Amino acid sequence: MQIKSIGIDLGKTTFHLIALGTRSQVVIRKKFSRSQLLVFTANLPSSLIGMEAGVGSHFLGRALREQGHEVRLIPAQFVRPFVKSNKNDYRDAEAIAEAVERENMRFVPIKTEDQLDLQALHRVRDRLIARRTSVINQIRAFLLERGISFRKGPASLRRQMPEILE
Repeated sequence: MQIKSIGIDLGKTTFHLIALGTRSQVVIRKKFSRSQLLVFTANLPSSLIGMEAGVGSHFLGRALREQGHEVRLIPAQFVRPFVKSNKNDYRDAEAIAEAVERENMRFVPIKTEDQLDLQALHRVRDRLIARRTSVINQIRAFLLERGISFRKGPASLRRQMPEILE
């Protein structure tokens, strides 16, 4: 059994794996939990493995790379054209296995833990700023209903709030 490429459809708790042979025929079709998947792939010869880029794909990509596999993450919009008929997890895995073989396919680099941490900090900060802006706008609207107005922005609110509360 010669494996040309492997496609893995990632889920929250289960992973669907399709391995394609040298003539693009399905040679392995299995469903795994996370721990089962890593045990199974550890026993495979070094292979080309594709996954959709998304939640958990960077962690799994690093783990599979440590096992000696060549791992490529594909943006979901580039996998969609390879799905043959009604969508299900095995068909998605097969589409990923076909897409990962393409030479001109665009891939997402696997992020390090530091890169993921930095990305998380940026996202949390963006959300915090958006919520702060929302609260300031809400306070401005409440005060405008009472005939009190002040400029936009957090600095203006901090400066004028003590006067308003007196």
